[in-house]
Amino acid sequence: MSKAFTREPESQDDEDGDESAPPLPTGQRNYMTPAGHQRLRAEFMHLLDDERPRIVEIVHWAASNGDRSENGDYLYGKKRLREIDRRLRFLTKRLEIAEVVDPSVHHGSDQVFFGATVTYLTTRGDEKTVTIKGIDEADSLNGEISWVAPVARALLRARVGDEVWLRTPGGDECLEVVEVVYPKPAPI
Repeated sequence: MSKAFTREPESQDDEDGDESAPPLPTGQRNYMTPAGHQRLRAEFMHLLDDERPRIVEIVHWAASNGDRSENGDYLYGKKRLREIDRRLRFLTKRLEIAEVVDPSVHHGSDQVFFGATVTYLTTRGDEKTVTIKGIDEADSLNGEISWVAPVARALLRARVGDEVWLRTPGGDECLEVVEVVYPKPAPI
C-alpha cells in the first residue's frame, strides 16, 4: 500500500485542548477585561485571515512539487496548519463563553473586584502588588494573576484595611489589603 493512503496516528498534540492555558473552573464564566478580549479577538483574526491562508498557500505549493513523504515544506506546513486549527478552536471556545467585565466601573472603590490592582502586606512584612485579570490574559511576570488564583480568591470582596487569610502549603498566611486601584473610565 502506498504511504500516501496510510493515516499517521494522531499524537497527543492534536487534541482540542491547549496545554499552555489553564482550564476554566467547572460552571464558571470566562471573565476578562475589554483589553484582554480585544487581544484574543485580534489573535483569532490574525490566525484566520493572515497566518492560515499563508500556510495553506505554502502547503499547496509544496504538494505540487511531487513526493510528499520527504518534502519538508509540505510536512512542516501540514503540522503548522494543525497547530493553527487547534488554536483557532481553542480561541473560538474561549471567546464564545467570554464575559467582558470593565473594571473601570469600580473606579474610586476601596473594595476588591475583578480588574483591581491590589497592594497587600504579607505576614513577613513583604509588600506585593497584583492585578486581578482573566485566566487567558493574566501574566505573572507583569504582576497579573488570574481571578481563580488562590491569592485573588482570598482578596476578592476585601476592602482597604481588611485582613484576609490565604491557605498555603506552608500554612495559613495573613494578607492585609493596603490599596485598591481601578483604571479610570474612558472619556465619553
